[in-house]
Amino acid sequence: MSLHEPLIRPFFAAYARRLNDALAEPGKVDIEGTRASFADYFVGADPNGVRGGKNGFLFRLMIPRGLAYYRKIGTVTMDVVGLDITDLDEFHALAHVHWLARYVGGKEIPFTNIYILQIRERAPKIFAWIAADEQQALRDHGIVE
Repeated sequence: MSLHEPLIRPFFAAYARRLNDALAEPGKVDIEGTRASFADYFVGADPNGVRGGKNGFLFRLMIPRGLAYYRKIGTVTMDVVGLDITDLDEFHALAHVHWLARYVGGKEIPFTNIYILQIRERAPKIFAWIAADEQQALRDHGIVE
């Protein structure tokens, strides 16, 4: 078992719960809880490039917008269906999070994101993630055009 697993497993369970609460009910967007999941600065990579951002005012505005987009395309739930954790050192871990996204009409898309976390004061924070081409997957499954 990973040294960090007792912290990271409940971290992603809470992350998914916040996401699903917000998908089910727009008024339940936990902006502060979501912000608390990320480091002060973070980067994301996918086949379209690498982007970075500060966990500040603009990120705060983007959280409800991103969730509104997922609701608009018919996302019902996003559940963690598997989690593989690799300790990198005493303060960092790599987490392969296996998700299952469910959509109106019964379509499902499995996907895996890789998250790199820093653990300070027993609190994991995402500072980087690697994702597949989400838009292509949505097109391939007929969710978006």
